[in-house]
Amino acid sequence: MGDKRWRRVGSAVLRSIAVWAVSTVTMLVLAGILPDFRIQSADGESATRITVAAAVGAGGFGLLSALVWPLLVRALLLVPALVLGLLVFFLNGSLLLVVLRFNPSGRGEVAPETAVVVAAVMSAVASATGAALAVRDDDAYRRRLYRLADRRRTEELGEGGPSTPGTVFLQLDGVGHDVLLDAVGRGLMPTVAAWLDTTHRLTLWRTDWSSQTGASQLGILHGSNHDIPAFRWYEKESGEVMVCNRPTSAAELQRRAIERTGDGGLLTLDGASRGNLFSGGADQLALVLSVAARRGKENRSRAGYFAYFSDPANAVRTAMSFVADVGREIGESTRARLRRQRPRVKRGGLYPLIRAFATVVERDVVVAAVIGDMLAGRAAVYADLVAYDEVAHHSGPYSRDAEKVLGRLDRSLALIAKVAEHAPRAYRIVVLSDHGQSPGETFRARYGLALGELVRAGCGLPVPRKAQRTHSGAEARAAVRAALHRPVEEGGEQHRPSGRRSEPIVLASGNLGLVSFPDVPHRMSREEIDERHPALLSTLANHPGVGFVLVRSERHGGLVLGAHGAEIPVDELAENPGPLTDFGPAAATAVRRTHSFPHAADIMVNSAYEPQDGEVLAFEEQIGSHGGLGGAQGEAFLMSPVELSPPVEEGAELVGAEQVHRVLRSWLREAAGPQIPLPARRDQRAA
Repeated sequence: MGDKRWRRVGSAVLRSIAVWAVSTVTMLVLAGILPDFRIQSADGESATRITVAAAVGAGGFGLLSALVWPLLVRALLLVPALVLGLLVFFLNGSLLLVVLRFNPSGRGEVAPETAVVVAAVMSAVASATGAALAVRDDDAYRRRLYRLADRRRTEELGEGGPSTPGTVFLQLDGVGHDVLLDAVGRGLMPTVAAWLDTTHRLTLWRTDWSSQTGASQLGILHGSNHDIPAFRWYEKESGEVMVCNRPTSAAELQRRAIERTGDGGLLTLDGASRGNLFSGGADQLALVLSVAARRGKENRSRAGYFAYFSDPANAVRTAMSFVADVGREIGESTRARLRRQRPRVKRGGLYPLIRAFATVVERDVVVAAVIGDMLAGRAAVYADLVAYDEVAHHSGPYSRDAEKVLGRLDRSLALIAKVAEHAPRAYRIVVLSDHGQSPGETFRARYGLALGELVRAGCGLPVPRKAQRTHSGAEARAAVRAALHRPVEEGGEQHRPSGRRSEPIVLASGNLGLVSFPDVPHRMSREEIDERHPALLSTLANHPGVGFVLVRSERHGGLVLGAHGAEIPVDELAENPGPLTDFGPAAATAVRRTHSFPHAADIMVNSAYEPQDGEVLAFEEQIGSHGGLGGAQGEAFLMSPVELSPPVEEGAELVGAEQVHRVLRSWLREAAGPQIPLPARRDQRAA
């Protein structure tokens, strides 16, 4: 035992010396290349002394990075996380300036802007060297990753770790069943392909009508997505617009789900929630939107950024990747414009930064958090990787851009699987998605007007010459605003819509539109709408860009309206789907369920769907959309180890996020008895 310990110590010392030597050589090379960077010994002549000065400088920089950097990050807890990422280079450069200023073996001169470059290169080289030397040393590899874990937690588990397996749920946001199969078939995701060939099974699951992360993830993590009619909707009793990716709305939706189910969520027992809209009842949180509205120490979610950026090598690597992805997006969008690619949406302004945040920063932080959770031996981890969804919205779900993102996500899965080999307990990795995406040009691009303008025209109201753009529902935008400490409302969406209360409020969620009349306290009936605006419903139902309309009828209950005067009560859709025919056999059940929601809008509008090419018409500025019915957006996937029980019986379908929750819950129980608290029996509640 003692010999093994001394071998580990000796190996660590040798690696540290090697990294120090490489850093010294790097500093000397940079001093020879860069005109504004010079190292000089005290006597100004001796090459040996110059080398010693460089060695002392490299060692001092490494020591300061190891000791001072975490303290700097901790001191900057109130700085927005995204800003901290951009400060990485400048903080590193400042450390280098301090080292050169107080180097006792000589003196160095460097311009401040050059110090940033030198510090970045040295951090990257040191990180790469340390990782390369540790590749063949499993203990070293584990210790390097161990820094991301909760040390006290790992010590509590002991050497052996738990005997029961843990489960990691990895959500690939927006990756549909069809996209995954296509990527596997074309060799874009070799890790996923290998798992499907050997250890995993693939199951398609159908989403609810509201095919978007808010509804799906609330159902998956908390067991109920009741009364989530869309990504955004208007609530008449409060006069507020609920938006799934707004922190205050997410917190309220989570509270309602817990109140309805009487259970804290999927992750209540030793769980961790990473990068999600909701907590799932987990105690360990990072980048969870439902707690992002909290201020001060109560907001543990943002701590995920600082745990990651406390390692200067992580910070430099992610910052460099961030810059590279911004350049990649600018290049791809320019290429699309020059080729006059259609369909196409605007990708300028802040979008390259938002995309890079989703594809680089959030991915790196979430993956690092999952690694830390596994090395800490947590029983259940649920993490959302939003990169593909963000890119597919603006580049298209089958674009070259989106394919590249899939490849990088596959590498993240491979890394997590590799780390699982070094965890203190065995792990079962489940990969799933929350929805797919359907391609197609926007409603505005095809018809020259937005849904809101069409509604105003049907109401006989003046139509603005320059209509307002709809807001993208991409999760990354809310995550960026939370990281910047900016209220989501500043991004353009308001809690309380302005304008006359007699005018309709029109909201878009992908290819699903919601129309509400705020001056009427209840859900208006078809008869009331016809009396107030006789041409509105026929204008919507007969428009070629509209697939069907759902309203409440005093005579029939729920009523689906379509072109050419089609009117089908929702209770008769199973026998006569009418306008829902092209949307598939599950559409009738989904529409009927949404009609029962207390906050279903006065008018629910689903865009047209073209089955031959799978295209829909988004009411938002997206060429890959989800949120309504039609095409691949409603077909998500669930990929599970074959050692787990099948999610459904042979020949049966997995339908709805709530059913997915029940499947995941059963898998957690399979490890060794109940893994999450069971609902109390009636006699227990009575007691």
